[in-house]
Amino acid sequence: GLFGVPELSCPEGFQEAQDKALQESEQLVQKACSAPPGPETVMIFDQLSDSLCRVADLADFVKVAHPDFAFREAAEEACRNIGTVVEKLNTDVELCQSLRRLLADETVMSSLDTETRRVAELFMFDFEISGIHLDEEKRKKAVDLNVRILDLCNEFLIGTHIPNKIDKHVLPEHIRYNFIAEGNYLRVAGLHADCPDDLVREAAYKIFLHSNTQQLARLEELLASRNSLAQLVGYDTFAHRALQGTMAKNPETVRQFLEKLSEQLSKRSQKDFEMMTKMKMKLNPHNSMLMPWDHPYYSGVLRAERYNIDPGLYSPFFSLGSCMEGLNSLFSQLLGISLYAEQTKRGEIWSEDVRKLAVVHETEGLLGYIYCDFFQRPDKPHQDCHFTVRGGRLKENGEYQLPVVVLMLSLPNSARGAPTLLSPGMMENLFHEMGHAMHSMLGRTRYQHVTGTRCATDFAEVPSILMEYFANDYRVVNQFARHYKTGQPLPKNMVSRLCESKKVCAAADMQLQVFYAVLDQIYHGKHPLKKSTTEILKETQEKVYGLPYVPNTAWQLRFSHLVGYGAKYYSYLMSRAVASMVWKQCFAQNPFDRAMGERYRREMLAHGGGKEPMLMVQGMLQKSPSVEDFVDALVSDLDHDFETFTMDS
Repeated sequence: GLFGVPELSCPEGFQEAQDKALQESEQLVQKACSAPPGPETVMIFDQLSDSLCRVADLADFVKVAHPDFAFREAAEEACRNIGTVVEKLNTDVELCQSLRRLLADETVMSSLDTETRRVAELFMFDFEISGIHLDEEKRKKAVDLNVRILDLCNEFLIGTHIPNKIDKHVLPEHIRYNFIAEGNYLRVAGLHADCPDDLVREAAYKIFLHSNTQQLARLEELLASRNSLAQLVGYDTFAHRALQGTMAKNPETVRQFLEKLSEQLSKRSQKDFEMMTKMKMKLNPHNSMLMPWDHPYYSGVLRAERYNIDPGLYSPFFSLGSCMEGLNSLFSQLLGISLYAEQTKRGEIWSEDVRKLAVVHETEGLLGYIYCDFFQRPDKPHQDCHFTVRGGRLKENGEYQLPVVVLMLSLPNSARGAPTLLSPGMMENLFHEMGHAMHSMLGRTRYQHVTGTRCATDFAEVPSILMEYFANDYRVVNQFARHYKTGQPLPKNMVSRLCESKKVCAAADMQLQVFYAVLDQIYHGKHPLKKSTTEILKETQEKVYGLPYVPNTAWQLRFSHLVGYGAKYYSYLMSRAVASMVWKQCFAQNPFDRAMGERYRREMLAHGGGKEPMLMVQGMLQKSPSVEDFVDALVSDLDHDFETFTMDS
């Protein structure tokens, strides 16, 4: 069966696994309601969470990645059913009472350790954001809103990817071949951001981002429903609700962070835009005004012109095998951990190119498993991500339930007999995703509810982004980057040039991220919104980003992150700031420092979500960083390294 779960040897097994989980959860609910308040209450709640998550998490992965449609469909159904049960449990008054009795008992609470206390509070938080404290009528309204929001999220997400069609005669004949023809229409499915022809990019931008009434209505209803739900359960705005328990804690801190960052970036991003404008004038003298469709293209042109970073020059040094050896060596030196390939049993994997790795510590033994689903295949989503399939926890019998995760990449399939060669970007992504996997393996918490990456969104990306700093350090790269034919090491100046090339137009790129994050905060802030979502987009784009808004476009209707990261899009920037500080203070001097590796594990990885995120950051940095510290860390990363800069000039 999939992942060694016996029921899942066929799609119908999902029904069986689901029934078993629901039966188990019913018994646990009864047990929780009759147990006297004490640490056991938290254990039972966590078992309940575990029995449902073991099916839901696995199904979450299978529904997007399994090559067999029947499996995907069965998994989708299981997700829906378990989701409904979770919604019901979150509004189960009797179940909530048993937890409330514990939280109200000061004697028992003071005897609990901090992790158990935090987990009890997190479970209570789940009840409260579902409106448990409301009267029956309002509680029902909260459930209905939750269901409606889920549907709207799915519909909006589908809408973000749907191509737009246009009568082919509208476009000049010489650019039509760039788009897919359907009878008299042309289908535009993306922004064509890398196309050298300015006109093609302009057409794609205006057509793909053209406003759509249905999608606009979905977004407006989604934002209004999220706001209604938040206010119903006692928050000022949806952002206040979403930021509970995060590093930032509240929308005010996020606003301050984004405003200060934008201020610090403005001169630098202006300079970047001027450089892009000059480049555009040089290549296209008739039309030199810089537009939003120009930014990704001309920043790439500048990068290539200044540093000649052709991925083809690098990939022979980054075979998948040597990159994996590099990760193994790094983890072994920093954390005493090795990765071993393990034989899989029949039916355990969903595609024959999936590899299973055992993660083993030199003294603690087996920590968990990583399934590596690295290669492209038809119907597989083109996204790199990390899935928790089973969370770690201390079981009732004293054994530890080992975590299981999947790392999904979209690497090209190699030619027969040749190794898979990674571009620098793919290599960095591999390191990034491995950062998540190590968090899952080492976040060995007592409770499954806070295991590994089950932590605040603005902290979750810290371990993965930190790995990017290792991937860009010559001392680390030099340990594994060898030409697959000659064995020659990757020259140091090539690594330096690669790192410096990433800083070309980086301020403008970051300014764009700030714009997206500000937009997300406004949309999830005070309602009713003062203007339409498109007017807010126009105003924010011109104020924060600096490139003009294009009439009749509605970029926000393609902003798929509004679904999974509602009010939390800033998280990536804040995580990067923390990762940058940890790198500079703890690893920049010696990326293989074992004592620092152990401190990193002890202070940041070991707690999963069982400790307040800011306390973990304080433990690692031995100080409490301010908003200004975050901003300085991000901005100082944009400075060119003088040695490389002069060497290349």
